[in-house]
Amino acid sequence: MRLVGRRLRCVRGGREVFSDLDFSVLSGEALAVTGRNGAGKTSLLRLIAGLLVPAAGQVAVEGGSDELTTAEQAHYLGHRDALKPALSVRENLSFWRDFLGGARGDTLPALADVGLDHIAHLPAAYLSAGQRRRLSMARLLAVRRPIWLLDEPTSALDAAGQALFARLMDDHLRLGGLIVAATHAPLGIAVRDLRIGGPA
Repeated sequence: MRLVGRRLRCVRGGREVFSDLDFSVLSGEALAVTGRNGAGKTSLLRLIAGLLVPAAGQVAVEGGSDELTTAEQAHYLGHRDALKPALSVRENLSFWRDFLGGARGDTLPALADVGLDHIAHLPAAYLSAGQRRRLSMARLLAVRRPIWLLDEPTSALDAAGQALFARLMDDHLRLGGLIVAATHAPLGIAVRDLRIGGPA
């Protein structure tokens, strides 16, 4: 599988964020998108995820499923954790599994993989920022998709959480997945760098 962007141009609020942007990521590779604040890192991820429409250019998946769009083959993990505070940890993950079209089944294994199975019954409102991030990480495991689009994925994670996420990303790459991550911090895995927006 290969994820490619060709001559992408992004305009937001009447302002050109970037233009003529090309990238390519193969299965088993991670691409770290870096640049100053406002350079368009999040906008690029949102273009790939189908949440924004490019002003020019195109994003395509080569060698993926012909029946699925790029967005349907990707997970977008934004820098804000999309959780319902009144629902339990387990109910939140079950909601996302169902919303994303995952197979019905127990969500506890995914919660165990991110170290939250012991608080599966707890309302999400009681989670710390790091625990909220871990619950978002569990979505990546509850419904398997080959493309991970990660926006500042290690934000709010302590050292143990960052090491855990690095292991999950390594496993994903080893199984043939690919990652595009907008980040200011090291991810703890081997990456290629795509800098946008010029020098900081």
